[in-house]
Amino acid sequence: MSTTPAAANDAESWETGATDAAPEAPAAERILSQDEIDSLLGFGIEEGSTGGHSGVRAIIDSALVSYERLPMLEIVFDRLVRLMTTSLRNFTSDNVEVSLDQITSVRFGDYLNSIPLPAIIAVFRAEELDNFGLVTVDSGLIYSIVDVLLGGRRGAATTRVEGRPYTTIERMLVTRMIEVVLADARQAFAPLTAVTLKLDRIETNPRFAAIARPPNAAILVKLRVDMEDRGGKLELLMPYATLEPIRKMLLQQFMGEKFGRDNIWEGHLAGELWNTKLEVRAVLDETRCPLKAVLNLKIGDILMLDANPDSPVVLKCGDVDLSTGRVGRMGHNLAVRVENPIGPSAQHALMKLRSGG
Repeated sequence: MSTTPAAANDAESWETGATDAAPEAPAAERILSQDEIDSLLGFGIEEGSTGGHSGVRAIIDSALVSYERLPMLEIVFDRLVRLMTTSLRNFTSDNVEVSLDQITSVRFGDYLNSIPLPAIIAVFRAEELDNFGLVTVDSGLIYSIVDVLLGGRRGAATTRVEGRPYTTIERMLVTRMIEVVLADARQAFAPLTAVTLKLDRIETNPRFAAIARPPNAAILVKLRVDMEDRGGKLELLMPYATLEPIRKMLLQQFMGEKFGRDNIWEGHLAGELWNTKLEVRAVLDETRCPLKAVLNLKIGDILMLDANPDSPVVLKCGDVDLSTGRVGRMGHNLAVRVENPIGPSAQHALMKLRSGG
């Protein structure tokens, strides 16, 4: 088979065109590194130091309710710190300093997975709020409390035996400390509302301390307890479902703030209403007649009423019917004996008249 020069030139030009067009093909897709993937998802290494989230993690956590929307919580927990400092000093007979490290919003499941073991987890019940909360005591504070209450020497390193469950003595001593903390928490909430925090049970496995669904939001308060050269951390967790009944109180900017109401103004208005004078009329009968007849009335004319001496009279204030009564005499004065109570509709109308509405 022969090839013509034109066909050879066409084949050569086609191969050349294909060779020239090759560099214009799309380049291979770039593969993201692990650091770039972590940054995109919001799980970067720097997350722990900055305390913020980015990427997909920030979108997921945006559904959490920030405790900053509940300004009164910080005041309550500051009060708790002061109360705990005094109570734990009396409890341990040692120099105890309690500090508030952080107040954050977390998801309940994430918090249970982050509890460093071994630890003691106390489940308490807020009776008036009809829900539960957690108090977590880390191993450092547990051994420090046991050491202090049993007369350990100051400055000596605390001996920790890892990999064993806590003894009955350790659990009982920590339980007494948790009861002191819950009593202080009840006093801290007292200016807002009466809340009884009652210890329900003690757990060492986070699985048995589940008091809410894993995605539910909760408030986490991290406290630091220092007893000179020893101490540890204590964490208080309250789900938002527990705080929901008193959410309106926690929205206050300061203690005693009122929303849409002023007790002073209400008291003043009530006092003025009771002192207001109203004109009450006793109406024996009412009749309708043309205006021309009214204008033509003269002295001595008689108007016929559809009533007799035993007919009831209507007590009226303006156009509002208050009650009915009977006409009589008391001494030298005419009187009306009220026979029916004033109805709710008449009371409401009177309140509007008195308030000028």
